[in-house]
Amino acid sequence: MTGIQTLFPRSSFVGFDHLFNEMEYTVRHASDHYPPHNIIRSSEYEYLIELAVAGFAENELSIEVKDRTLTVVGEHVSKGRDFIHRGISTKKFKRTFRLSEHVRVNGADIQDGILAIELKYEIPDEMRPRKISIGKNEESTNATHTDKSQLLNESN
Repeated sequence: MTGIQTLFPRSSFVGFDHLFNEMEYTVRHASDHYPPHNIIRSSEYEYLIELAVAGFAENELSIEVKDRTLTVVGEHVSKGRDFIHRGISTKKFKRTFRLSEHVRVNGADIQDGILAIELKYEIPDEMRPRKISIGKNEESTNATHTDKSQLLNESN
């Protein structure tokens, strides 16, 4: 981890620990390539993760979200067959994806050996843009009426 710490020494940044932890996590898991997967942007706020899980039955796969980490685990149950050649990998795996703060998993489905996981970025109401009316103080409408001169910090 000396590369990230050399470029961005933690002693120079206060309150960015979560960002450094995310970068370190990414570097540690950069070589995770199994099972192969796609990440698709379906719309401005919707994503789809597709994992190639040929050979795995639905009951051999589990999906969990905890602490903004989506984890997909596959454990194949051997059927006791005697393979002459085994070209379809069914080794067990654990694949993780870090999710943004407001990304929610909508559901998952498996079809034709592809596990599809639907994600949606949901902006909380307090973070959405809103129109501000000129000449109105939202707090004062519930309480007493505020004089416009007080609103503009003018003295009478």
